[in-house]
Amino acid sequence: MERADLIVIGSGQGGIPLAADFAQAGRNVVLFERDVLGGSCINYGCTPSKAFLAAAHAAGRARQAENLGIHAQIRVDFPAVMQRVRSIRDSFNQSVRKRLEDAGVKIVFAEASFTGERIVTGGEVTVLAPIIVINTGTSSLIPNIPGLAKTPYLTNRSFFELKQLPPRALVIGGGYIGLELGQGLARLGSQTQIIVRGDRVLDREESEVGETLVKALERDAIEVHFNTKVEQVAYTDGSFTLTLDRQDKLQAEALLVATGRKPNTQTLNASATGVELDERGYIKIDDHFHTTCDGVYAIGDVAGQPAFTHVSWEDYRRLKAILSGEERKRSDRVLGYAVYTEPQVGRVGMSLEQAQQKGINARCVTLQMSQIARAIEWGHDLGFYRMVIDNDTDKILGATLVGYEAAEIVHVFMAIIEAGITWYLLEQSVHIHPTYGEALPSLARLLIDNNTL
Repeated sequence: MERADLIVIGSGQGGIPLAADFAQAGRNVVLFERDVLGGSCINYGCTPSKAFLAAAHAAGRARQAENLGIHAQIRVDFPAVMQRVRSIRDSFNQSVRKRLEDAGVKIVFAEASFTGERIVTGGEVTVLAPIIVINTGTSSLIPNIPGLAKTPYLTNRSFFELKQLPPRALVIGGGYIGLELGQGLARLGSQTQIIVRGDRVLDREESEVGETLVKALERDAIEVHFNTKVEQVAYTDGSFTLTLDRQDKLQAEALLVATGRKPNTQTLNASATGVELDERGYIKIDDHFHTTCDGVYAIGDVAGQPAFTHVSWEDYRRLKAILSGEERKRSDRVLGYAVYTEPQVGRVGMSLEQAQQKGINARCVTLQMSQIARAIEWGHDLGFYRMVIDNDTDKILGATLVGYEAAEIVHVFMAIIEAGITWYLLEQSVHIHPTYGEALPSLARLLIDNNTL
């Protein structure tokens, strides 16, 4: 049995820098990875999906430019699109390996599991360490639909291996993965339909967010089936047939399943080291990332954290500080995130409903994109900006932005909320005309007008 100063299980975006930093500081570090280095972000998440959407949204904008008087003929070279996606992914993956090796991290390519208290075994290697960090992430949650398992359905993991554009595509799931990739396929020329069990897409967001995105999807000729359950899946002669609960049938050459995530803890044997899981299989941690076993920590979405790369990376920064004796917590941050449909969704902090549920005396103001000069001029008039404030302190509690490049604009709110500044700063600011950012002071000025839309 080997001994190390640090064991990292999983090479996600939090585990990689932590392992590298410890190794560069002269510590003996062993990293176990059962698959490819870089975790979901690099291999089948952020990196390939955004490279894919770069092409898809370019095609979509060109088609919709007819509203500006521009009539273009679009020819999509789908194999070239996907080859570019994979080349970027592979380049990033190789960079991760070089970083770890240059730092002196010992990489063990094997599935790791606990075989004792703070003892990890993977392949032929068994290691004991006083500090262990679990960063194994999540994977696709596949619904138990009769016939599905026997078909070559896609998940976000296998999606980027597509070589040819499917003439027709079906997507099960109305979350951000299903919407992003579904809209992407449609914009590249695939006839796409999305199946949603409930009555909303992005059902964790405010209802207006989903309503706006459905309008955008319809502009791309995407049909969305609400309150629909898939009863049966069959695959013959290169075509999927989905039988719905109302006995309707849908057919397509590709099927993407995007119905949620599950934690990668099934093979960890966490109980061998005294690490407890919750009822869904996520690792239980406290506000300092500590599990129920002394010396064992968990970061990222395997611990029930929001499934975003920037969250995992910030987990790394906080855990590194904690291990160095600093007083940091996983809750000492302002969380923002985005959905990369078009229009984009940018979110930070609380919605009005969330604030009121916490007993906060809150209100919100809303400005439609159709009232913003730049949006009208550029033809991006679908969406809205919304800000939530605390009436008692005048501090900004959250913001929901739906519009062109909303993922960039929302950072203004993130900085203001982090600084604890009131909405008066935004109201007094002079932003450049004509820009999308110019609308943020206008949004704040609605509070002066007592216009609580």
